[in-house]
Amino acid sequence: MRQKDCIAGCVSYVDNPLVREVIGRAIEVHRTLGPGLLESAYQRCLVWELSRTNRRFDVEVFQPVRYKGVDIDCSYRLDLVVEDELLVEVKSVERLLPVHYAQVLTYLRLSRLRQGLLINFNVTLLKDGIKSILGPIRHEDVKP
Repeated sequence: MRQKDCIAGCVSYVDNPLVREVIGRAIEVHRTLGPGLLESAYQRCLVWELSRTNRRFDVEVFQPVRYKGVDIDCSYRLDLVVEDELLVEVKSVERLLPVHYAQVLTYLRLSRLRQGLLINFNVTLLKDGIKSILGPIRHEDVKP
């Protein structure tokens, strides 16, 4: 991973079986379809691939903003949440921009998930379009 492609919280590798499995399914989708389609096509095909596994996942997960003790609907929808621990944000853009990383970091913070995958399918080699992003560590998650 090139340094300029990454901001705080982005990691170049992940040693997690769930992450590896989701990446493998995304590679299968990309291998079959190639670049150039709409984001929704890749998302639906990735959902189809995940449905063939024993993994639990939710699609287009409503994510409110908690403001002064009240959940406010700001129309945030997480593309995929796998096993209640991994956020997957699907893109099909010319190139990933800082705003895409910021979106995933925001979703991780709001959802209290620890890890996200930002997957841009509009690349020749999918490995160049996959970014693993770690969310902020919360004090209650740290074990003494």
